[in-house]
Amino acid sequence: MTNSLNKSHGRKAIRPSLKPRELMTATPDLVGVWKAKILTLFPTAFPGVLGESLTGKALQEGLWQLETVDLRQFGVGKHRNVDDTPAGGGAGMVLRADVLGKAIDHAMDGVTGNHPLIYLSPRGKPMDQQMMQNLARADGVTLLCGRFEGVDERVLQHYGIQEVSLGDFVMTGGEIAAQALIDATVRLIPNVLGNFASTEEESFSSGLLEHPQYTRPAEWKGRKIPDVLMSGHHGKVAQWRHDMSEEITQNRRPDLWDAYKGSADSKD
Repeated sequence: MTNSLNKSHGRKAIRPSLKPRELMTATPDLVGVWKAKILTLFPTAFPGVLGESLTGKALQEGLWQLETVDLRQFGVGKHRNVDDTPAGGGAGMVLRADVLGKAIDHAMDGVTGNHPLIYLSPRGKPMDQQMMQNLARADGVTLLCGRFEGVDERVLQHYGIQEVSLGDFVMTGGEIAAQALIDATVRLIPNVLGNFASTEEESFSSGLLEHPQYTRPAEWKGRKIPDVLMSGHHGKVAQWRHDMSEEITQNRRPDLWDAYKGSADSKD
């Protein structure tokens, strides 16, 4: 008789245990599974929020993998120095080329297929949904999290590293941006969300922002759910949602609206 508690979920078995499972145990690579490698001075920052909810469940089930590479272990001298003063003078410190080079070589050793190398940087290309869709179709990604005043430019040039930005602002490091990129990408991997249709209807997937959402109770603080959503008429519901998406996009993101209208006009 089979024990119903030992259920197989994909590549790993989930069994009852009084001891919490580690999300970042040293396990062999799972063949054909999307993997994120993180080069960081703060490896304990991961998985962070990525270990929660659906992304954490998917990580445990082997639908994606996460590996951290501690930059400090490649540091110079007995103090493992990873940075030095900027050439030409100036405030702050810059991550050294020799340290980063060794770390990148270590991280990329044996990596094959479509596996972009990305540096999280405020001067990089802004993250968007299309970028996440492209990354989700890749074999994985290696992310370099900067600190201080940034990294030696020669590293970016030598390895042809892509620079990607979370937005037009500056943070103390790239770890939060890396987690945002991974979260937005992993959720597009098949079976992570469970309901693929939800990713097709959300903001940016059609070039528009998402329509408003409602749920029970039907009336709250004098505000009712729009009648059309309670009508049961799927065609009218779909039209209302599309109209609302257009209205919200036009009012809140005229840049997206112009791109959407331009794309629609080119198809006519």
